[in-house]
Amino acid sequence: MEQLTAVRLRLLELHRILIALEREDYERQHGRVSGAAFLRVLTTDPAFAWLKPMTALIIALDDMLEAGVALNDADRVDAVGRIRALLAPDEAGTEFQRRYADALQQSPHVLTAHGEVMKAL
Repeated sequence: MEQLTAVRLRLLELHRILIALEREDYERQHGRVSGAAFLRVLTTDPAFAWLKPMTALIIALDDMLEAGVALNDADRVDAVGRIRALLAPDEAGTEFQRRYADALQQSPHVLTAHGEVMKAL
């Protein structure tokens, strides 16, 4: 459980960095927006849908950790496997994997956060 809690914190940081990177790109094209306006865009604009698999994975991990039930080895292995599969950059993979591969190339912050998640796994 401690391992998954540590992974969750690192995933949240990676998610935050990816969103910040997307916000920079959005504001470069559309001008500055307030936090509330960007949140609306983030949750409704199809251009940001690629982030939903990561958001869903974090929510599933939260649900698992908050259930208050001791996790068995199979649950931990499954969670780690899902995280590894999602964060496998692949230019021929899913939309998330393609965009994630680009983000890793574009930002040293994403690369560092990715490394932290991998170390925690």
